[in-house]
Amino acid sequence: MLGASGFLGGELYRELHPYFDVYGTYHTPDEKLLKNQKFIEWDLEIDPIHYILQDLKPDIIISCLKGNFAGQVHVHERIAEFLLTHESKLIYVSSANVFDAFTNYPSYEYDKTLSGSVYGKSKIKIENTLMRLPNALFTIVRLPMVFGYNSPKVKEIKLLYDLNEAIEVFPNVVINATTHQKFTQQIHYIINRDLEGTYHLGSSDLIHHKELIEEICDALQLEAPLFKNVYSSNRDRYIAVLPKFHNLPEHLTITIEDVIYNSVKI
Repeated sequence: MLGASGFLGGELYRELHPYFDVYGTYHTPDEKLLKNQKFIEWDLEIDPIHYILQDLKPDIIISCLKGNFAGQVHVHERIAEFLLTHESKLIYVSSANVFDAFTNYPSYEYDKTLSGSVYGKSKIKIENTLMRLPNALFTIVRLPMVFGYNSPKVKEIKLLYDLNEAIEVFPNVVINATTHQKFTQQIHYIINRDLEGTYHLGSSDLIHHKELIEEICDALQLEAPLFKNVYSSNRDRYIAVLPKFHNLPEHLTITIEDVIYNSVKI
């Protein structure tokens, strides 16, 4: 697993390691990770990925990488080369930002991608590299905003509240969301069923960003939090990924109500 020391990568490692022989990469030296022989120190900007792949010969590569965008593109080009010559498969964790240039409607699995952000454009480049491979060699999962108990976004809300600083909200942005708990369950299912193609792993319903943050604050019992309204347009703008072709079983779906509840309780 690439990026196993990050938030999503770490949660996914904890979900999968009781069932699979999981190895993970990390960038920043950490005494705990140094002692874990399943973790490999690796810097995507300077260390070739080829040696790790040749050594481990993984059946499945999961990429939750963060960091330098150009470096990520290069690494995934090398992974694509490896996939063509080995019996391996890549599960690539992408983002709703591959659609952030579209504003008038939510996006589905096979809609055309178009982004106005550097982040979204790098994700599109990686997706396009993978889509030139045979379908059996990759699965793309696109995530909206990720919340959940002790997630970075919820921690940020609590920190800003404690500092009496404004929480940035987008009143005109319509989103869906998910939690790290549901994400890890969904990836586990995708692995077990050997699913391929593109999956949108967001909530089945939509909400304005400001309304979601307000409801999470209410659930956290934060009294009179400060908000900074940021308007990117005069009309509603959608950054949401919904499934149309690849629906998961009902027990693996999530709603905004679930997102709020699981952002407060484990």
